[in-house]
Amino acid sequence: MAAGEAEAGTPVGLVEQWRDILSLHARTMCELDRELHRHGLGASDFEVLDVLAEGTPEDSASGYRVQEIAGQVHLSQSALSRLIGRLEKDGLVERGMCSEDRRGVRVCLTPKGRALHAEVRPLQRAVLSRMLESDSPE
Repeated sequence: MAAGEAEAGTPVGLVEQWRDILSLHARTMCELDRELHRHGLGASDFEVLDVLAEGTPEDSASGYRVQEIAGQVHLSQSALSRLIGRLEKDGLVERGMCSEDRRGVRVCLTPKGRALHAEVRPLQRAVLSRMLESDSPE
């Protein structure tokens, strides 16, 4: 194998860059979990609340389909369903049937969920700023 190449001709720098991304992601998720835990949330919980809160006014009234949320928070459908169940139990979201498709489920924020999101959003954004700006590639 030539110097500066990993398996199958992949440049070593590319592999190192990938590992740096994974490391930054892991450190950032741990820091988010640590900050948000004080408010009864994890990083994934917050991401779901954030997606729901940042929707258009029409979205917030009718909510998002679970599949739409899954595509934005990068969780499997089953993991997302369990997470939504916990958020619903805590009174942060409500689930309802889709009017256009009886098999679909829509999720929307409750007033309690909207208030908690507004309270912790600055914390989450501060962690992102601290972690991503301090570790940005040169």
